[in-house]
Amino acid sequence: MGLLPLHHTRHHSTPTSKTPRSSRTSSPSTRRRSGIILQRIACLLITVAIVGLWCARDLVYDSYTLAALPLLKWRQGASSFYLSVENDGFDVTFESYDVNQTSTRGEEGYEDRVPGILHHIALGPQENQKEGWQEARERCVELHPGWEAMLWTDEKADELVREHYPEMLGLWEGEEGYRYGIQKVDALRYMVLYRYGGVILDMDLQCKRALGPLRRFDFVAPAANPTGFSIGFMMAEKGNEFVGELVANLKRYNRHWLGLPYPTVMFSTGCHYASTIHAFFRGDRSKLKILGGTKDNKKLHMLSGPVNTPLFKHLGSSSWHSYDAAMIVNLGKSVGGSRWRLPIMFLLACGLFFLVIRRIRRRRRVASLKV
Repeated sequence: MGLLPLHHTRHHSTPTSKTPRSSRTSSPSTRRRSGIILQRIACLLITVAIVGLWCARDLVYDSYTLAALPLLKWRQGASSFYLSVENDGFDVTFESYDVNQTSTRGEEGYEDRVPGILHHIALGPQENQKEGWQEARERCVELHPGWEAMLWTDEKADELVREHYPEMLGLWEGEEGYRYGIQKVDALRYMVLYRYGGVILDMDLQCKRALGPLRRFDFVAPAANPTGFSIGFMMAEKGNEFVGELVANLKRYNRHWLGLPYPTVMFSTGCHYASTIHAFFRGDRSKLKILGGTKDNKKLHMLSGPVNTPLFKHLGSSSWHSYDAAMIVNLGKSVGGSRWRLPIMFLLACGLFFLVIRRIRRRRRVASLKV
């Protein structure tokens, strides 16, 4: 039996058909459809963003005003509202004035615009009051004989809001109202100052001299670091327009900013809020005086920490922090549940945006190579 030829012993495989190169790539019509789809997705995202911005325009504007304070607005025209010898004929060191001067009467060409009333706010349980606060308040009262001294407790504050600011009851008592006690303290400062005029003082400020020389101005507050002013000490005439704006905007800025207590307080009622209203005030800002310092000491009147200024010995106990000790507890609770929420949402939105842009560019690059 002879052997078969070698080529007969090979297994014949069915030849595989090769797919033409042109069929492995998308056709021009497919690419056009994909490009149209991506363009529609991009247009949809842009439309959603525009609609979202329009619906949240108040939030966007409020956020802009708060962000613009340190970057753009505060220093505009600052030379007109920072107290100085050159512009106001006022000695910010107070060395030219008597320690016991309680009035501007007798000074040529000046009159008392600020009523002789001292306001101190002591909301919450009295056991929250720090050691030294009562002595500090008594010293201020002693240096201002003949002035009315008002101590605002919970009962008096509630009565003031119900009788004179009923539109604020939602903030004061409602479910959508203030989350933290210090917000009530801050809001009360503005309401009291607008209703009565006078001087608002934190409980931890011990007066070193009378405040009479400043009574000739419509509004006065000390500069804060790094920008704006402090609300721990304010003076104003009764019914001051700017203080009225501070009251009127409380509802607008009442938001749970960034989901955290500290930004919420600062942006809704605190120093940053008040300074923002000052920066965007449409009236004459030159009448809203800020007590800064000298060329050699720009922090002369800043009330940060335990300091001595020409006017006060600041005990540095941060009375508003101590008043609302529960705020620190709430900080941990709030951060634990929401500190990553906003960053994650932001990163996801950015990722989606760049993914869409990348795919559009890739499609355009492939189409250009084909051409």
